[in-house]
Amino acid sequence: MSQTLSMYQSVGASAFSNMACQMAPYFSTITPEISVLAPGRAEVHVPFRKEITNHLASVHAIALCNAAELAGGMMTEVSIPAGARWIPKGMTVEYLAKAKSDVHAIADGSAIDWASPGDKVVSVDIFDEAGSKVFNARITMNVKLA
Repeated sequence: MSQTLSMYQSVGASAFSNMACQMAPYFSTITPEISVLAPGRAEVHVPFRKEITNHLASVHAIALCNAAELAGGMMTEVSIPAGARWIPKGMTVEYLAKAKSDVHAIADGSAIDWASPGDKVVSVDIFDEAGSKVFNARITMNVKLA
């Protein structure tokens, strides 16, 4: 089990999310909670707040990207083999609908071969409170094995 996953399980979602924001302070701008973290899956809840809205009173595009990167990065971190390293290499996104509520980002890496090095494309879907998909990201993670 990865050290990150062990820490998540030891301290719980709220404390772990706060620690993640201390390690990478920009994530704190969206006040995230990493509600699910397991090899091949991560879920991040982002509460709707005026501070992350745009001129249309919906969740700002970059706040959605921030949530996607956190979910995709955390899922990658707990999915790669011990001693491996990763870095995001690129991200393409689609804005599908306005998000005017809390949002929920889901990174699914269950079909990815994490045992081999190279570029891995992680899909992250973001849903509003009604369950409508409002955003999709495809994040290319470069994985290097130890």
